[in-house]
Amino acid sequence: MRQTRASRLDSTRMARAVRALPLLAGLLLSAAPFAAFAQETREFPSQHGDVLVETLAAGLEHPWSVEVLPDGGYIVSERAGRLRIIRDGKASAPLTGVPEVAEQGQGGLLDIALAPDFVTSRTLYLTLSANGDGGFGTALVRATLAADDKSLTGVKELFRMNKLTRKGQHFGSRIAIAPDGSLFFGIGDRGDRDRAQDLHDHAGAILHINADGSIPAANPYRGGTEGLPELWSKGHRNPQGIAFDPKDSTLLTVEHGARGGDEVNNPQAGHNYGWPVITYGKDYSGAEIGEGTAKDGFDQPLYYWDPSIAPGALAVYRGKMFPEWDGSLLVAALKYQLLARLERDDTGAVTAEERLFDGEFGRIRDVVVAPDGALLMLTDEEDGALLRVSRAPTQ
Repeated sequence: MRQTRASRLDSTRMARAVRALPLLAGLLLSAAPFAAFAQETREFPSQHGDVLVETLAAGLEHPWSVEVLPDGGYIVSERAGRLRIIRDGKASAPLTGVPEVAEQGQGGLLDIALAPDFVTSRTLYLTLSANGDGGFGTALVRATLAADDKSLTGVKELFRMNKLTRKGQHFGSRIAIAPDGSLFFGIGDRGDRDRAQDLHDHAGAILHINADGSIPAANPYRGGTEGLPELWSKGHRNPQGIAFDPKDSTLLTVEHGARGGDEVNNPQAGHNYGWPVITYGKDYSGAEIGEGTAKDGFDQPLYYWDPSIAPGALAVYRGKMFPEWDGSLLVAALKYQLLARLERDDTGAVTAEERLFDGEFGRIRDVVVAPDGALLMLTDEEDGALLRVSRAPTQ
């Protein structure tokens, strides 16, 4: 489905929360807890009634991922390599024990995923850009959050991509945990588009490993001869959103195109999604890429955008707060600074799109469905914020 071209919106900054520290103290935020701030709530229209957007915390430096802890707190990653816990509008000092990251271009500390048994195990997973021989690349680690919420322990690297370079773009990378506890995650083409078609390269792919780093039996190249054993699917430019539909366990991804051609896909084992042989986008120079928009042997996207919205995270809505949104795909957007809600029919096909919060809060990096059905969003800014979206009360 081709989207109607939308006019570019003027970028606007989110209204700043009242600062509790002077500017000089703000320079020390990476080492000290955040002070409390004045929360702000704003109301916005939507197709199914007004919604409220509440600022839960501000002063975060390029936050990338948020997860809800069992006690209702939030754990947030900052791209520079910090994890913080947020409670009652206050962000903790950075946790100790977080592995070193290569903060290069788009790289740094990226996604967080809590293990299904987190309540008892305190296990979590992180994706990050790591240093190594020849440059940097995407890695996935497992760790334990200490009982006092102040550190990570038992950090173990489960995966590191096989070909490192010094390019600073297209690391991916988010994690989706399958019903069996195995891990799906994406890696971009690392700025070298042809790598997405090389079955012996982890770049430009959706990967699949077990929770201990071993290779699942369902992987299409498990033997490692025709392709790398961790590969699930190839031909992805830069997947930055990945999620399972809680209703039927369908795996869904969203990825950046070039100049146009952002895609929603349903990655299947051993399938190829075309980049850079087929694409609905063009090069940033305006030049054509590849051989067109379709070719035998390559899967079509479920949906695409032209012009590009620069998608961040993806969530599937199955919450109770907004029953009208049941089954919708929620896509954070960086370029147009909005949240896209994609309606689907019973076959999973996208039938309509609603755009929310256009330009109101800055670059939206993450979107998560909280246990109560509200949404959580992160803004990828130097003064980033954690936001909560809930239903507005009716008069």
